[in-house]
Amino acid sequence: MSNAVLPSGWREGRLGYLVETHVPQRDKPDPLTGPIPWVRIEDFDGQEIRASKSGQGVTPEQVAAMNLRVYTPGTVLCSCSCSMGATAIAREPLVSNQTFIGLTPGPEIESRFLFYLMYVMREDLQAKATGAIQQYLARDDFRSLRVPVPPLEEQRCIADFLDAETARIDQVALKRRQMRSLLAQKRERVIESTLGLERAQMTDGLVPLKCLVADVTVGIVITPAKWYVDVGGIPALRGLNVKPGFISTSDLVQISGEGHAENRKSRLNAGDVVVVRTGQAGAAAVVPAELDGANCIDLIVVRPGSKLSPRYLQYVLNSGYASARVAEHSVGSIQAHFNVGAMKQIPIPSIPRAEQDEIVRLLDIRVGALDLLHRELDRQEQLLAERRQALITAAVTGQFDVSTASGRNVTDGVSA
Repeated sequence: MSNAVLPSGWREGRLGYLVETHVPQRDKPDPLTGPIPWVRIEDFDGQEIRASKSGQGVTPEQVAAMNLRVYTPGTVLCSCSCSMGATAIAREPLVSNQTFIGLTPGPEIESRFLFYLMYVMREDLQAKATGAIQQYLARDDFRSLRVPVPPLEEQRCIADFLDAETARIDQVALKRRQMRSLLAQKRERVIESTLGLERAQMTDGLVPLKCLVADVTVGIVITPAKWYVDVGGIPALRGLNVKPGFISTSDLVQISGEGHAENRKSRLNAGDVVVVRTGQAGAAAVVPAELDGANCIDLIVVRPGSKLSPRYLQYVLNSGYASARVAEHSVGSIQAHFNVGAMKQIPIPSIPRAEQDEIVRLLDIRVGALDLLHRELDRQEQLLAERRQALITAAVTGQFDVSTASGRNVTDGVSA
């Protein structure tokens, strides 16, 4: 947390003196068919958590026999592994796996204030985490955290203020996501109609991608901290940088020269087409000239060669036709991913290069305006997320008086 001077009446306290910390049992109950919800990271969605989305739960008998920790309502659950710092308030009695630690507020701290406090301390938690393959924080790491502690009534005022302001920001962000979803659907329809993919399927004018390209490979998969550097490294694209039809450079990571040298197959050339493997699997974009020589992390890299226009391939892969095949061939029980073997087999229309170039020219006109709007919506969402974080941080650290403050300017620059 910041070392800024705290307002009058506030103090700094050690978290372990303000809350009870509860660590779940290691053993997983079986079966999970009882009435007390068994929650996982997938169940986190907003400030409160009341149930398991999958319907999993334990019985009172299992709780007694296994000495399971039941979180009481008001307990703040904070991830100590996986999505480090993911936080929610239990509103019903809950049991969890070891992904979480339970923080039950004592008399000096209010649960909603504690929720916002832990939300802004995610970077502190990540900095303290240990583990080469999967990062983890122990109970003592949480107990040792030093946090600002305003008077209890002021904590409630701060929580009320943040509940109202973050709800307003979240509503605007939701509308942006809905607009982007509709825009993506329209984009797919325009691409498919221009490409004539239906006609190509009917006339057997399709061949596997591997027949038209020079190479298909996959980018490096980096374990936590390995090769990542803050400054002076080589830019590396991740899945979150690749949107359908363009690459966002606002959140690029860097890897060391050693990592770059060791992973030659992950190096990118301008004109390569990168494809997302996990998350928004199948999203594809052409590597621009300014990223020539960069590296990539866990992306499929397609090097088109002379038979295939990179921009034509980008349009085909971002069509609903290709998306359906990516979904069909994605594998993995925890997080589905799309592999190189399946990528090579995607059927692509086999048409002359000159015809491809003409289709690209038409699509640039028809889709260009949609892509500009998509990028603007993406920029606005990122701006809202940054302002949300800054607002919460400023409020819980006492940088302004919430009783006289207004968050009305937090959506400035984001059109209605």
